[in-house]
Amino acid sequence: MNDAKTLLFLEDDKDLQTLVCAFLREKGFRVESARTAAEARTLLAKMPVDAAIVDGLLPGVTGADFIRELRKTQPDLPVLFASAFWKDLKSHELLTRQLRVARIIHKPYRPEELYLWVNQLFTKALPPAPPGLRALADVDLVRDELAASLVALNQEYGSRLKDKVGGLEVLLGEARVGRREALEEATLVVHKLHGTAGSYGFTEVSLSAGRLEDVLRSAKDVSRLDWGVVDAAFRELARTASVPVKSARKEGPAAVLPTEGVLLVVDEDARMLAEAERLGRAHVVRVLPARTASEAVAVARKQWVDGVLIHMHLGGEMGGIQAAHQLRSVEGLGSLPLGFTETAGGLEDRVAAAHAGASLFLPRPFTAQDFAAAAERMVAARRPERARVLVVDDDPEAIAALVHSLASEQVEVVGLGDAHQLMEALAEHRPDLLLLDVQMPGPSGFDLCRILRSTPAWQELPVLLITAHLGLEFRLAAFQAGADDYISKPVLKEELRARVQARLERARLSRERAERDALTGLLLRRPFIEGLRARLSEAQRQQRPLALCFLDVDHFKRVNDRYGHLAGDRVLTRLGRLLGARFRREDVRGRWGGEEFVVGLLGETKERAKAILSRTLAEVAEMTFDGDGGESFGITVSGGIAEAPGDGATMEELLRAADARLTRAKSNGRNRIEV
Repeated sequence: MNDAKTLLFLEDDKDLQTLVCAFLREKGFRVESARTAAEARTLLAKMPVDAAIVDGLLPGVTGADFIRELRKTQPDLPVLFASAFWKDLKSHELLTRQLRVARIIHKPYRPEELYLWVNQLFTKALPPAPPGLRALADVDLVRDELAASLVALNQEYGSRLKDKVGGLEVLLGEARVGRREALEEATLVVHKLHGTAGSYGFTEVSLSAGRLEDVLRSAKDVSRLDWGVVDAAFRELARTASVPVKSARKEGPAAVLPTEGVLLVVDEDARMLAEAERLGRAHVVRVLPARTASEAVAVARKQWVDGVLIHMHLGGEMGGIQAAHQLRSVEGLGSLPLGFTETAGGLEDRVAAAHAGASLFLPRPFTAQDFAAAAERMVAARRPERARVLVVDDDPEAIAALVHSLASEQVEVVGLGDAHQLMEALAEHRPDLLLLDVQMPGPSGFDLCRILRSTPAWQELPVLLITAHLGLEFRLAAFQAGADDYISKPVLKEELRARVQARLERARLSRERAERDALTGLLLRRPFIEGLRARLSEAQRQQRPLALCFLDVDHFKRVNDRYGHLAGDRVLTRLGRLLGARFRREDVRGRWGGEEFVVGLLGETKERAKAILSRTLAEVAEMTFDGDGGESFGITVSGGIAEAPGDGATMEELLRAADARLTRAKSNGRNRIEV
């Protein structure tokens, strides 16, 4: 490839060099590797490079010092800086502002992650895509070709782990008798294991090596080392390094998925744990308490967890960060939603939390509203509703490639080849995100985007443009037309998925705030009606029934008068959470107003809907609620069900029929469902 970019990869770990160089070369880059600053200087004197990847800790010099030297001769060279250490804000400012590092990458990183950042450096220089986005298929071909070689590299690295740990044991033995050089060499070995093992997929080895590295670096000299702590950390590393190479990780534990949300709260403060359990009971969230990281891991291994809320300074220092890493290293929990709590929560804590993968940061002590919002967000992230993406492109091959890249259990992709039918397709499919090709016969992607932004129903719909052009004029035109983002051709599957998922998540959070009732977590009336209309249209197209049910809490005024309005709120909250947890994703549930709720069940007759709802209402009748004065009480619920098309073909007809039957259920003695 005459236009291939040349990269300098300055990394003293030979294993990481082998893995990364093989991956980047297969991706089309020329990679020149160096293990010391002297080798890098010699290489740079012989040939020009387009970018550099520099490790933070090199033999005899830091990565920052090397970059500072590099800037004297190559002030504009793009540089990626890799580090296994958490960086404070001053270090971050030094690297990004003074040394003009393009990005700081935290080790261990996967080769795919590094490739995305390297590729981003040269986005403007990418060649145009072949017709039909065939470049997307090429990415798959490259991945298939790489798969066998990467598996072989991982297995080879795993087979050598025992030897590495054995050599480390010898060095530690020499350090124990006072040889300082042995301690320095041992520290370097565990540093490399910490940064490299995770890149090969051995996450637990990386974490154990990081803990041992912290212990070794904590002492200024050999005489001050606590060898009991060193031995314990080494035994843990040896244990993790003895495991065989694992097959592909599963995405979820085999535990049965609970109907209510499950939140793991990790905090050494018993009062905070008790408060979290109390708030959990009030919001129909099961709270699993743990006081230490090891307790939390043991709990997460045994049963399903939707998310974890961790005290940032668990046990002092940054123990919460380490606990988060340990939890995410458990098989099936690699994407477990994380949240941190801290009394002050300064900027440095928040930066560290963000780097650890946290999506939430709550002040301590947290309020009931904050706790409920955190639980809802984590449950939604762990059990996402299936999103729908509409792709508009005149090339069938391009649509097929995008469908192949995006479609999953969480994302449904619908293709549209004729841009003139966009408005009809939007009304029929009601997508959560729109992907538009810019250049199409008839209206362009810019034109379609302007049309959407002038249509009230679709002004908030996330729109991503796909284009081969990345010039300033295009970017200005894209954002002026109302696009949220753009993706360049050739389309990389990893980047496409990342951008789409980020936009879907932001749209979901925005929609939740605008459409959900704060007390019950259910849809408000307007968004419920919109959702019901969409389900009714779907039922009519598929010639399936749809059951609509009105529910009303019996004698709710009496509950407020006798037990207090806060007790009434607790009733509505628990009933709302229960309705939110007991049905399928395609069913719609809402709070109609006051103590009235409404449920739409797609594909169900009124007889089957009565059986389903009767089980739920029986569950409600067994619940015990606390009054404002501490007394206990129970409630019952009445309901009325209508069915489409038998009771009406329009939403208004169904609502009238269900409401009339609810009134009949009330007059016939309550605590019943009329069909």
